[in-house]
Amino acid sequence: MGGIESSIDQKPTASASRSVTRHTRPTRGGSLLIGRLTEHGRANYQFRSGENPSYYVKLLTSRGAKTLWGKDLERALTSGETRPKVGDLIGARRVAREAVTVVARRRVAGGRIVTEEAHHAHRTRWVVEKVKFFAERARLARRLRDEQADVRETVREHPELKSSFLSVRAAQEFAARRIADPKDRERFISLMREAMAASIHKGEPLPEVRMRDPSRAEEVTKIPRTIRPDDPTR
Repeated sequence: MGGIESSIDQKPTASASRSVTRHTRPTRGGSLLIGRLTEHGRANYQFRSGENPSYYVKLLTSRGAKTLWGKDLERALTSGETRPKVGDLIGARRVAREAVTVVARRRVAGGRIVTEEAHHAHRTRWVVEKVKFFAERARLARRLRDEQADVRETVREHPELKSSFLSVRAAQEFAARRIADPKDRERFISLMREAMAASIHKGEPLPEVRMRDPSRAEEVTKIPRTIRPDDPTR
């Protein structure tokens, strides 16, 4: 059976104890692997007795059986929006990588540490959802990218996009105050919009709006019908 693995800290295997530090950074997003979920669970990496504990997901794809490995797959399956079950048609995508430092310690009887060695590796963060989730996210990303869309109408149809459009509006107000050149303002806003749309498309959590001043909550809900890069700051 074919196996897929994404730079996960599986080594070293012969350590009595380990400590892990990590730093997460986004990636461009891996391709979406689609298949029927046939099995998943905890196991030693590649089902080898000498390897570290990991998590696997088995899929039956159009190109045959595939096995994904990664400790984050368990979280992705159990904490996602659609929470797939065995038998569901699902999609799996790598969305970020954590830079991981694993400190392996060897101990002797009595618990005294005799050696300590740091290993640098990466651990992948996954999105694993039913296929319909990714189809809906693709539609939401297209709506956010559409600069000619009626924002109020779009938010009525897709209230989950409200925070994204508010983020676009905040970027426009920032650009109006801080960026003098109209072309630079337009490019800045376009990059911000595209970054948010790409994140939505990948399946990452939609942004949340946090108000520093609760008294302005009503003001924030008033999204303008049209948004232009050169709108004056109000």
